[in-house]
Amino acid sequence: MVKILFVCLGNICRSPTAEGVCRHVAQQRGMDKRLLIDSAGTSAWHVGEKPDRRASAEAARRGIDLSTQRSRQVEARDFERFDYILAMDTENLRELRQRCPVQYRDKLHRCLDYAPATAEKDVPDPYYGGPGGFAHVFDIIEASVHGLLDEIEQNHPRKGR
Repeated sequence: MVKILFVCLGNICRSPTAEGVCRHVAQQRGMDKRLLIDSAGTSAWHVGEKPDRRASAEAARRGIDLSTQRSRQVEARDFERFDYILAMDTENLRELRQRCPVQYRDKLHRCLDYAPATAEKDVPDPYYGGPGGFAHVFDIIEASVHGLLDEIEQNHPRKGR
């Protein structure tokens, strides 16, 4: 099983969106049984809260349900447990690198590292913007998820193939 953790600041907008999109796309591609997908925040500001209502609304518009997700903070054991730890932006990547034991730092990446056709390097935080920001975040995260799952299929082939 390949384990993926998406990380943003509060775990209520971008990283739960990425978790939901990744689950959805993995299911469409028949990969969902071989992946463990989660999300977390570098801060504890929203621990236990549901995703932002605007993220949930955009997800629902696209046929994705975020209702079972609850915010949590990154834990020390996450660095060992997960194979891919994807930060939504450079600031959260920097924070993760400070907390991460040296032997696990190769697991840390920016989410958009897997979307090379996207000009942006960071997933913008839509929290203080309008609904259009959430739609844009979904679009670029979806591109990244496809790139990530392509890499996983290439580097972690199904047994018996």
